[in-house]
Amino acid sequence: MTLLPGLRAYRSSDRDALADICVRTADNGGDSRHLYPDPELMPSIFAAPYAHLEPDLAFVIDDGTGRAVGYILGTADTSRFVTEFRGRWLPLVEDRYPRPEAAPRSPSDEMIALLHNPERMVLPELAAHPAHLHIDLLPDWQRRGYGRELMRAFLAALDAKGVKGVHLCMLTANTRARAFYDRLGFAETEVPDPGPVTYLVRSTAADL
Repeated sequence: MTLLPGLRAYRSSDRDALADICVRTADNGGDSRHLYPDPELMPSIFAAPYAHLEPDLAFVIDDGTGRAVGYILGTADTSRFVTEFRGRWLPLVEDRYPRPEAAPRSPSDEMIALLHNPERMVLPELAAHPAHLHIDLLPDWQRRGYGRELMRAFLAALDAKGVKGVHLCMLTANTRARAFYDRLGFAETEVPDPGPVTYLVRSTAADL
């Protein structure tokens, strides 16, 4: 029986689909396979650890056949997540991606360096918004209301946990993503030396 597409909770069987979505949206919203030949690298930083460590905050858009075509993932407490990332997640992937011994020489090297520096996620300026998130949809599933649906579910889950604020980090050059976040009530916040990224924050309780 064919079911209607829609939101559901993450299942462990979604792991490969989440990795595929991550890879196909990791280059400023587009396919990143030309930059990162290893298809597990970007998911090992930006998708899989969240599903592994906080699966209750993972939601997907199902295409109606059981396949995930979009997701939202995150943590209720970034400081705690960083501790668990280092203690529980890195040991699972560091044999495949050992800590770099030299300066990065490729995009993959830069991402592996990020993998080994989860503490970069903890910024005092974001203390009032301790949760953070990642949201991605395959191109054919964008601009159809599913992003808002994912965000609504994630914010409600945070609010139910008593978490009052959430932040995200995005590439400043991704203007389409910025327009989406603006429509959902996120506002830019300043942090020292942000480089090529912008930090956005919002309350978990406000209506979308």
